Amino acid sequence: MSETNLTSANAANQNDYSANNITVLEGLEAVRVRPAMYIGDVNFRGLHHLVYEVVDNSIDEALAGYCNKIYVSINPDNSITVEDNGRGIPVDMHEKEHRSALEVVMTVLHAGGKFDKGSYKVSGGLHGVGVSCVNALSEKMIVNVFRDGKIYQQEYSKGKPLYAVKVVGETDKRGTKITFHPDASIFTVTEYDYNTLLDRMRELAYLNKGIDITIEDWRNPENPDIPENPEKPVRSDHFFSENGLRDFIAYLDENREQLMPEAIYIEGERNGIPIEIAMQYNSTYTENVHSYVNNINTHEGGTHLAGFRSGLTRTLKNYADKSGLLAKAKVDIAGDDFREGLTAIISVKVAEPQFEGQTKTKLGNTEVRGAVDAAVSEMLENYLEEHPNEARTIVDKVILAARARQAARKAREMVQRSNVFSSAGMPGKLADCQSNDPAECEIFFVGGDSAGGSAKQGRDRKFQAILPLKGKILNVEKVMRHRVFESDSIKDIYTALGVTIGTPEDSQALNLSKLRYHKVIIMTDADVDGAHIDTLMLTFFFRYMPELIENGYVYLATPPLYAVKKGNKQVYCWTDEDRDRALAEFGDKGIHVQRYKGLGEMNPDQLRDTTMDPENRQLRQVTIENAASADRIFSMLMGDDVPPRREFIERNATYANIDL
Repeated sequence: MSETNLTSANAANQNDYSANNITVLEGLEAVRVRPAMYIGDVNFRGLHHLVYEVVDNSIDEALAGYCNKIYVSINPDNSITVEDNGRGIPVDMHEKEHRSALEVVMTVLHAGGKFDKGSYKVSGGLHGVGVSCVNALSEKMIVNVFRDGKIYQQEYSKGKPLYAVKVVGETDKRGTKITFHPDASIFTVTEYDYNTLLDRMRELAYLNKGIDITIEDWRNPENPDIPENPEKPVRSDHFFSENGLRDFIAYLDENREQLMPEAIYIEGERNGIPIEIAMQYNSTYTENVHSYVNNINTHEGGTHLAGFRSGLTRTLKNYADKSGLLAKAKVDIAGDDFREGLTAIISVKVAEPQFEGQTKTKLGNTEVRGAVDAAVSEMLENYLEEHPNEARTIVDKVILAARARQAARKAREMVQRSNVFSSAGMPGKLADCQSNDPAECEIFFVGGDSAGGSAKQGRDRKFQAILPLKGKILNVEKVMRHRVFESDSIKDIYTALGVTIGTPEDSQALNLSKLRYHKVIIMTDADVDGAHIDTLMLTFFFRYMPELIENGYVYLATPPLYAVKKGNKQVYCWTDEDRDRALAEFGDKGIHVQRYKGLGEMNPDQLRDTTMDPENRQLRQVTIENAASADRIFSMLMGDDVPPRREFIERNATYANIDL
């Protein structure tokens, strides 16, 4: 098209662009058009976020002092019911909207008591869209309000009320009951995971002591397509924490050796900001600090975490200097040393939280840093003076960490000196890809040389790299940091990925600026040994490269479990159910079933077609839905205590396709 014609076309387009081109989305239509803007995504995480938004309303009532019981149910048809014994959503006429306040709360974005500081001083929920957003993304929702001796009800479909609020009965209860069915036309995943909801309910119980939370699963596990009404739930759990964060610390450190008889507990208010902190030192070599604002897990940290770290470092260093212990040790102390082997939970309540960061989970309120710093400094100083034995234990741990850090730095420098971005600097067994674009490149960490050989032959050389792992990598949960960086296998992983350690903000953070692959895929045998290697690798990534997981770069390959063959036709099966279905469709004559226990049992083209080809493979992305729960699971799986690990594996073996 010539320049003249292009100009004419632009002019015509400008003339066509008028008020008629401006679309105004009424009510909750904006949520349905762009749901990911409000709940993050329309997959697993977004689906479960709906539950959290509804439960947050009940938690707000509890924080205001009007509710102490919350009930969450996964119903037989996979809908969700949340009920509390709070005041009940107001049902009287809203003066401005000229309709029931209940209808306003349920159908108008940014409407609710949490925006009136006379009703709630602080409130949960990350984006403030609340229950109206859940209503918009639900095929059906029914709300019952119990107040003033009556039961009020309103029903909705995709955010629109089906009738005006009406009285449907009498009651002596008070509170709100909400049942909703997520809209299957919006969500790519519609089945709720009980354990995911369980972790969040447990977390909320610890973060809000004195609240009784029950979660139940009423679904029929035998045939989920045929809902039934059993007399009792299939699963049920109840949470009540009298001691709050102290109980939370005990739960997280259940599988670790604690260095003090009781956790250090800090509770108070500074500058109008309620602050609650619990902390405990243990014999491990990692920092496990979890921070929350208004019950939101701020996994990117923020000003409250910065205030905790500065108050902790300054107070402990002053005590150690004054005691003379550091002078005897003749070792330089850094901030990281004070947090090695520390499990801590920081929970603050902020009236007007300002969130920033990549996932909007980093607190930005500057006033919070000073408040937390002051609270930690004052209360920790008192604790150290009153508990000299525990104080000595902490300082000894810090000195040990400082010595280990110096050894780790030397080992880490050796790793990074060898990390030259050329084929000569790469690990000898790495079969690299041709592309230099990290966005299209992927690397497979493969268990064993035999499987590595098949993978190298079956890969697409343009964008797929292969690094065979020699045996099982180091269990990083049990060793000091310098031992990690001395491991040849782990050196190879750092070198192949091209990452370095240390940023201007955090000396132990992972620097991803030169990451060479945006898909990091763990590919192991579908047996117990393969599952063990998976766990070792995930433990390493979680403890030393969490940024890889947080950015969505880590995946697990899913090789098939079976090949069902009859004549010239062959079908691959990833589950026992797939195998049974395949057998039922071919009959039982002339059928050969092969169980793949090792990747090396597949020839290169089979491995490519089933496990490596982007068109056919099934990759499982590794995400951290609940950092505190993940922390506890890794410490349990990789720790010394065998019974809880055995119980966990037996409970989850079916879902993980592990042969026991």
